[in-house]
Amino acid sequence: MTVPTVKLNDGHDIPQLGYGVFRVPPADTARAVAEALEIGYRHIDTAAIYGNEQGVGDAIAASGIPRDELFITTKLWNDRHDGDEPRAAISESLDKLGLSQVDLYLVHWPTPARDNYVHAWEKMIELRDAGLARSIGVSNHLVPHLERIVAATGVVPAVDQIELHPAHQQREVTDWAAAHDVKIEAWGPLGQGKYDLFGTQPVAAAAVHHRKTPAQAVLRWHLQKGFIVFPKSVRRERLEENLDVFDFALSDAEMSAIDALDPGDGSGRVSAHPDEVH
Repeated sequence: MTVPTVKLNDGHDIPQLGYGVFRVPPADTARAVAEALEIGYRHIDTAAIYGNEQGVGDAIAASGIPRDELFITTKLWNDRHDGDEPRAAISESLDKLGLSQVDLYLVHWPTPARDNYVHAWEKMIELRDAGLARSIGVSNHLVPHLERIVAATGVVPAVDQIELHPAHQQREVTDWAAAHDVKIEAWGPLGQGKYDLFGTQPVAAAAVHHRKTPAQAVLRWHLQKGFIVFPKSVRRERLEENLDVFDFALSDAEMSAIDALDPGDGSGRVSAHPDEVH
């Protein structure tokens, strides 16, 4: 199966659907990633703070898949923004991953209370220019954070990876991203199971109509919105299910009905607010 790609603003392509290893236990990561690669995933999203980069690297090494067929993302953690820490951090990540370059390196959180995310972004640009990361971007950055780093450097992130699911669509961020050619990556695309997304009428009806699961209907909604998505699972059957979303399309009416699930007041957020993570 060929996963569609999205063109980033730096000219590189990224597979639109990948496998995220957030909260995959380190001891299970090599097996889970190996299964994902065997099934057909080629985009793997990890982070230094997840503690499982080594497992991702082990699976990559064992897979025999040519490096240029893989897209590997990792992230700079919050306590590595100062000085030359970003270079040390990516070097540690590359060593664990067994790679000389990641395809995408992200500033994990803006940590506004520390007020050092502009410096972190300046260092990310240096890492890209040094060839350690092919593309660079951010995660969990809201419009004020985005505007500040772009004003300071003139460099627009390739992506912003944010909490995004039908109850929390972050339209202010997605509108800004669309206007500046920043691609949105959705983490927690299924709401992390923290509310009854699958029981909502629009999702349930779309699933029945297309003979798909509610999860597949929601993932399809993300894809048709143009978002990059990487659902997480450690079960092979769920990995296969999450990849089986390219043989149907939601109608405009079905898309609009799912769009309407966001109350619009931010109450649908299921994780931390970016201004409160440091």
